[in-house]
Amino acid sequence: MPDEIPARRALQELADRYGVATRYENADQVWVEVDDDVVVAVLGQFGVDATSADAIAEALAAAESGAGLPPAIVVEEGVTRQLPGDAEVVLEDGTRRQVSGELPGDLPLGWHRVVTAEQDVVLAVVPAKLPAVKPAWGWMLQLYSLHSAGSWGIGDYADLATFAARSAAELDAGVLLVNPVQAISPAHPVERSPYSPASRRFANPVYLRVTATETFARAGAATRAAVESLAPDREGDLIDYDAVWTAKRAALELLWPHHVEEVPEDEDLREFGLFCALAELHGADWRDWPEGLREPAGAEVGRAREELRDRVAFHCWLQHLCRVQLEAARRAAREAGMSVGIVHDLPVGVHPGGADTWAVRDVFAADVRVGAPPDAFNQQGQDWNLPPWRPDKLAEAGYAPFRDVIRGVLRYADGIRVDHIAGLWRLWWIPPGEPAHRGTYVHYDAEAMVGVLALEAHRAGAVVVGEDLGTVEDVVTETMHERGMLSSAVLWFERDWDAPGKPFTPPASWDPDAMASISTHDLPTVPGWLRGEHVRVRAELGLLDRGVEAEEKSAAAERAALMELVAREGIPDGDPVVALHTLLAEAASRLVLTSPADVAGQVRQPNLPGTVDQYPNWRIRLPVSVDGFFTAKGVRAAVAPLAAARPLPG
Repeated sequence: MPDEIPARRALQELADRYGVATRYENADQVWVEVDDDVVVAVLGQFGVDATSADAIAEALAAAESGAGLPPAIVVEEGVTRQLPGDAEVVLEDGTRRQVSGELPGDLPLGWHRVVTAEQDVVLAVVPAKLPAVKPAWGWMLQLYSLHSAGSWGIGDYADLATFAARSAAELDAGVLLVNPVQAISPAHPVERSPYSPASRRFANPVYLRVTATETFARAGAATRAAVESLAPDREGDLIDYDAVWTAKRAALELLWPHHVEEVPEDEDLREFGLFCALAELHGADWRDWPEGLREPAGAEVGRAREELRDRVAFHCWLQHLCRVQLEAARRAAREAGMSVGIVHDLPVGVHPGGADTWAVRDVFAADVRVGAPPDAFNQQGQDWNLPPWRPDKLAEAGYAPFRDVIRGVLRYADGIRVDHIAGLWRLWWIPPGEPAHRGTYVHYDAEAMVGVLALEAHRAGAVVVGEDLGTVEDVVTETMHERGMLSSAVLWFERDWDAPGKPFTPPASWDPDAMASISTHDLPTVPGWLRGEHVRVRAELGLLDRGVEAEEKSAAAERAALMELVAREGIPDGDPVVALHTLLAEAASRLVLTSPADVAGQVRQPNLPGTVDQYPNWRIRLPVSVDGFFTAKGVRAAVAPLAAARPLPG
């Protein structure tokens, strides 16, 4: 035992150097010691051998040998920073400044460099705080769920433009949050989850409206007729992603020889186009490709780049079309009077075999999966099957991979919602071969990550919302508010958890620096919650932790408690959907959002966590068309209190 204590201390010291937690506070605020073998396995993902006392000692010695500047410097505007000696600051406009011993506090915002005799590192000067967000009400939209006379079996970017413009013009909505529209691998079966994209840097062509392209408009009558004949079956209440993509790809291939759009030159875009061309031939996951194609810099990939030149150009064209249509949607929202505009959702990670891990794999810990530790709702923890970034490699890359992801979203957005924003501070890493609960937290340089996010948002004039629900350290929400970013508030979770009966808290007491809603895509819709659908479907699928009777009793008690709050607030409860939206309208939060599903009578929730094929996740259409939605009396009655509380300016 005495020999074990120094060995454990040495392992802890080494783990600290790499931000690997050896203990953490769980959801019950109890400290949990991480098993040593888990810590050793996670350190191995950094290329660090910690399998013996000698190896640990050697790794510690190597870690102590570093000197000079860090691999990247991120500093707030107006703040000075000590340097080890003389250096030259090269501003992004090419201006050069000599400095001695300290970075001055008058450097402009932007991406610069610090150059010494030995090093040349990235310097990002970032804003201390973003401008205040204008109060507004709006939608949390699942784009795929829309359907109209012009869309092909799935909501598309043209539907997005229509929905945003009509929401502003007819309902006084000021903001629209849309589900992630990041890129898929263009191979069957098509990935349905918007939270597991192949790339977070590019957009999803499944959402293109083929008939809204300039090439279609200029094509001959025969070509247009051939394209329109490919429209898939639009009947039914579930989306068939494979049928939609098959039809749209065939239609776009008909148009490709006649394309008139000029695609800007972009090396990253061409590499993504190459990934897509290879995925069509060899499958969506590059880890299953022939070995010679798994390395982008390899000779075989070089040959493929030439052989597939036309197909690469085709996929680059699709991305250009996506950008044109997404920008058109943003413009439509603005021209209709939206005060905040369209906010795009950023998923926490990417598919392990997708385009991003293929192109910049050195920045990822490819063998690790991100998830969450055990809590009251997920007693075995959660495994999201997403590879995390390595914090050391991210810093060595000057945070360019993270910057490029943010830029990719803000290219066509007025704001960004960061899913699981606590991941900028730490992520739960699950080592290879281990279950979800056998992991540990790995910490990131949150000052740098938040700073990069703030700089890119500032440059785009965009708002930032962080999803900080669940078990999140206080520093996450506090920092967001200090930096002018909004946190999240959800009616179902806004309760006094320490009081008897855990009563719901009045919305007037909610966080003002937040985006508030009744529900989320992972929770019951309002009609579903009122009917107990979330209990019924989980019972049917065998997902309940306790008996049906106990769950139904708990759900009934929740409904009674919430309607009791409605009564205390003096809100008539004749129509419970309207009553709950009237309650939401009272929220102190700057932004209040509701879902089209919540006001259109949709009973099934968009996604049921813990299921894959047992439930139609991400496939459920709204029960009414886009045109029908804006003429439905129930919709207007539900959102009227929100619009009255936060009217559009002027």
